[in-house]
Amino acid sequence: MSGKKTVNVGLIGYQFMGKAHSNAYRQVNNFFPDLPVEVHMHTICGRNEAKVKEAAHQYGWKHVETDWRKVIANPDIDVIDISTPGNLHAEIAIAAAAAGKAVFCEKPIGNTLPEAKAMLEAVMEHTVPHAVFHNYRKAPAVGLAKQMIEAGELGTIYHWRATYLQDWIADPNFPLVWRLQKEIAGSGTHGDINAHIIDMARHLVGEIDEVCGLLHTFVKQRPIAGEIDASLGAKATAEMGDVTVDDAAMFLAKFKNGALGTFEASRFAVGRKNYHRWEINGSKGSIVFNLERMNELEYYNEGAADGRKGFTVIQATESVHPWAGQYWPVAHILGYEHTFVNLLADAFAAMADGRPISPNFVDGYENQRVLDAVERSSETRSWVQL
Repeated sequence: MSGKKTVNVGLIGYQFMGKAHSNAYRQVNNFFPDLPVEVHMHTICGRNEAKVKEAAHQYGWKHVETDWRKVIANPDIDVIDISTPGNLHAEIAIAAAAAGKAVFCEKPIGNTLPEAKAMLEAVMEHTVPHAVFHNYRKAPAVGLAKQMIEAGELGTIYHWRATYLQDWIADPNFPLVWRLQKEIAGSGTHGDINAHIIDMARHLVGEIDEVCGLLHTFVKQRPIAGEIDASLGAKATAEMGDVTVDDAAMFLAKFKNGALGTFEASRFAVGRKNYHRWEINGSKGSIVFNLERMNELEYYNEGAADGRKGFTVIQATESVHPWAGQYWPVAHILGYEHTFVNLLADAFAAMADGRPISPNFVDGYENQRVLDAVERSSETRSWVQL
């Protein structure tokens, strides 16, 4: 016996994010052996009994359930992980908080701002730990960027510019999956991937004060989806249905600290698969991050000697870089899945110490305030102050 406290997890949802979360729960004690808790994959839940049993066997969960209410009611389960489509987030999270469970939730935490507010109020009222899966914060290169900014190495921040570009629905014959239906997903590209660069901007630059945005849908109708698969796709049927979310979102922002920002997210950027790139320009230097090269951080030092100025590529996989020392020798490369492992390691360490987890539902709510303001700006074609 390890002598560590056991934490039993109940995961609700088993598709794309369920798979990513399952891998992280399975690996977190392996890569972070000094964690003060032993994480147990207790129960996985989904509505399709055959599919969720298959997922439990594949991912390593001990028990299977088809009713999320029973997972919350189980006294053996300590953490409820919500990896469902967005329309279920608020109901499950509020019920889990009322039952005294820690609540971990995929982003955006709610489909609407009132939902996000109710979720935040629930975890605060019941004083339970809470986390949101903005996992990209936990890439070592992003951790290094955060350290550099806090140390003043960039000086006064002037500009944030970010894009998150994909192309997986650029084909107009791609089926009408749940992510393209507002009543389930809440929004399209805006809430799915724009939310990531909003969270990253808040994390690195600061709170946003005012926005001016535009949301647009290129393809208005698509074939209704049949059976979905474990990634982002599904089989198309012959029947057509309306797309009720945005395909692309962009906005300008003014930060409270005086910095200016540009944000662009699209699922119609043909050739871009998961191009999450941002750049920060300050009075003393600049940094650049690209998720498709997530182990690297580009750094320009304005204080370098004349003739020696230029962007330097930092390989953020040395043991001195955040989280990197838990894995492989330098330059042996971390991947997408490790950001989830890092997030869980930080979350469980914070829970054990009685500290707030970061990011948490406060971040989720603040991100939702920006998402909501951009939607209102697009509707009114005007600047909106948060």
